[in-house]
Amino acid sequence: MKNNKLIAPSILAADFANLQRDIEMVNSSKADWFHIDIMDGVFVPNISFGMPVLDAINKHAKKTIDVHLMIVDPDRYINTFADLGADVLTVHYEACTHLHRTLQAIKAAGMKAGVALNPHTNVSLLEDVIQDIDLICVMSVNPGFGGQSFIENTYRKVGQLKEMILNKNASTLIEIDGGVTDKNAHELVKAGADVLVAGSFVFKSNDPLSTIEDLKNLANN
Repeated sequence: MKNNKLIAPSILAADFANLQRDIEMVNSSKADWFHIDIMDGVFVPNISFGMPVLDAINKHAKKTIDVHLMIVDPDRYINTFADLGADVLTVHYEACTHLHRTLQAIKAAGMKAGVALNPHTNVSLLEDVIQDIDLICVMSVNPGFGGQSFIENTYRKVGQLKEMILNKNASTLIEIDGGVTDKNAHELVKAGADVLVAGSFVFKSNDPLSTIEDLKNLANN
């Protein structure tokens, strides 16, 4: 998996009136994962969708389901998301008082454990738990809304994270979430990224299948 760079279309940008159609498009594409943003209107200033929609997505999705919780008190819902079919469950560093305990609970529920970092959060804060983390989601926009501009400091953060992962001999994947396009995909991978989340760029394109394929090629060449 470390050598094959992954593309994860963000379902937040899909057409909710035609959700099954868009899920099946991703199934038939070169994408690797489904990226699902769960927002509560408290941790972030937006509400996306909750358990019933994830349950519906899981009925049709044929690829890894990567769930990104932008919510307060994520510990309350760990087992619920496992039951709903999440393969990877990512919580925000900023939302977890006892991050190590949360990571252990996610793994105990049978999922890969991810940690997301807001743009202002320093990557060094993960040094003591890096070997317990399967995926670090670097927010390259402020969380809460799709369609924002990419924050350039992300490249530096990815480089720092990659160095930390190598120094600690960890197998953690680095995921980028926000503003990913064909203009920065190759540079992000060069900096150390393993998974690229793309929402508006995919679903608002004239040909999402080709857009996904182009991203996949850019990330792996």
